[in-house]
Amino acid sequence: MTTPPILQARDLGKTYGSVTALSGIDTVVRPGEVTCVLGDNGAGKSTLIKIFAGAHQHSSGELLLDGVPVRLSSPREALDRGIATVYQDLAVVPLMSVWRNFFLGSEPVRRLGPLRWLDRRTGRETARAALAEMGIHLRDIEQPVGTLSGGQRQCVAIARAVHFGARMLILDEPTAALGVKQSGVVLRYVARARDRGLGVVLITHNPHHAYPVGDRFLLLGRGRSLGCYEKGEISLQELTRQMAGGAELEALAHELQAATRDE
Repeated sequence: MTTPPILQARDLGKTYGSVTALSGIDTVVRPGEVTCVLGDNGAGKSTLIKIFAGAHQHSSGELLLDGVPVRLSSPREALDRGIATVYQDLAVVPLMSVWRNFFLGSEPVRRLGPLRWLDRRTGRETARAALAEMGIHLRDIEQPVGTLSGGQRQCVAIARAVHFGARMLILDEPTAALGVKQSGVVLRYVARARDRGLGVVLITHNPHHAYPVGDRFLLLGRGRSLGCYEKGEISLQELTRQMAGGAELEALAHELQAATRDE
C-alpha cells in the first residue's frame, strides 16, 4: 500500500509579472522517502523550495498538504505545519556554542515568580541527547559552532529540525560546498532522517549525491519539469546523462567530430 504524501505538487507554476519561473511541476513528498530535486543554476530549484517552505506562493496549479489544497502564507506557517527548511547559510551564529545554536530562539528557561533565566544544564543535556539520537557525537557541546566542519554544521541543523518536530525536511544544496568525505557524512544523516519517517526534499545539482539516498528524482530545466522518476525507473547513468544535457551533448559531440574530420 502506498503511503499518502505529506506534500504534493500538481501542475505547479510561479510567475513574476511576465516572467515564468516555474511551469507544470508535478511531484510528491512521502514520509520515510527522499525526493531529490535536480537541476543546474536557473533551473527553478530555489523557486520551488521557496513555495514548499512558504516563502513564496504559487501562481497556478495546486499544492496539497496531507491531501488538502493549501497556500502557505509564510515560513512560520510552514514550520508550524511541520515543514522545516535548512538553507545553505544554515542560520547559525558561528561564535555561539553548538547547544545554543541547536535551540536558537527556543532556549529552555527556568522560572521563579516573575524571574526567568536560561537553563543551561537542560539545554546542554537536551542538545547532546538529540544529536546522539541522530548519531552525532561531539567532543564538546560548548564549542563554537563555527569550529565545526561544514558537514558537521549541516548535521546539527538537520538534528535541530528533527528534534523540534519536523515531518518534512527541505535541504537546500547541503553538499554544494563540501568535499567528498564531508558530503558522505551529510548524506548519511539525510538517510537517518528518512529512516526516522521524515519526508525529505534534497535539492542538488549532483546526481552522484542524489542517487544513493533518493527514492524519487525530479529533474528541472529552465523552470520546467524534465521528468519525475521513481528510483526503479531510472539508473544513475541515465540520471547523469539527462542532467548533463543528454541529446544536446550528443549532438555537440557529433558536431565536434565532424569539425575535426573537416580540418
